[in-house]
Amino acid sequence: MLALYRIYQLFVMAPLMIVATVLAALLTIVGCLLGGGRWWGYYPAHLWGKVFCLLTLVRVTVKGRENIDPRTSYVFVANHQGAYDIFSIYGYLGHTFRWMMKASLRKIPLVGLACEISHQIYVDNSSPKALRHTMQRAEDVLRGGTSLVVFPEGARTFTGKMRSLKRGAFMLSTEFGLPVVPVTIDGAFEVLPRTRKIPRWGHITLTIHKPIPAAKSQQEQAELIQQCYDSVHSALPPRHQ
Repeated sequence: MLALYRIYQLFVMAPLMIVATVLAALLTIVGCLLGGGRWWGYYPAHLWGKVFCLLTLVRVTVKGRENIDPRTSYVFVANHQGAYDIFSIYGYLGHTFRWMMKASLRKIPLVGLACEISHQIYVDNSSPKALRHTMQRAEDVLRGGTSLVVFPEGARTFTGKMRSLKRGAFMLSTEFGLPVVPVTIDGAFEVLPRTRKIPRWGHITLTIHKPIPAAKSQQEQAELIQQCYDSVHSALPPRHQ
């Protein structure tokens, strides 16, 4: 069965994924340049995420979508199990958002340009001036009623277990007074962990927890970080706790 799946990946899945990626990037670039940035900056990638999951034979279940209001801006913070975190959130979160991502991702051919033009937020903390520019980009995005998705662990886990959460996303929540929504991703580690190059079929569950009000002080921010960690951690299976 696995051998047949690998043949399917090589001759069907991989070519279709390349075509889907190029089409999504081109549609995003052209649509945003023509002035429809809010729509074109999200929906081509939304379909792209679904296509990647479907082609890999990955089923995605969402729990707790009733906890969020599509008309409200949030800072979503999720654990980072693997590459399929991106596809599952893009395809199935069901809320317009932009990513906060590493500046190094700008170098990916075509995709990096699409992310730039669609106003994804590249994090650059190389200098105080660069950090101020990052904050300004975030303010421009959030002013339009769009949410942010952040992986506050900073990188994919090697073990499936959560690491400590960095403060950046929570500082943005405080700066703009936005509620934080913890999101638990379970199953993406089994589909494609950081230590493997080829995905396999599986089942990913997204658990959207209830929004938590923005912190108003450093002490409240530390409590918020712990509360988010506990919420995300609570929906993980024992093997990842």
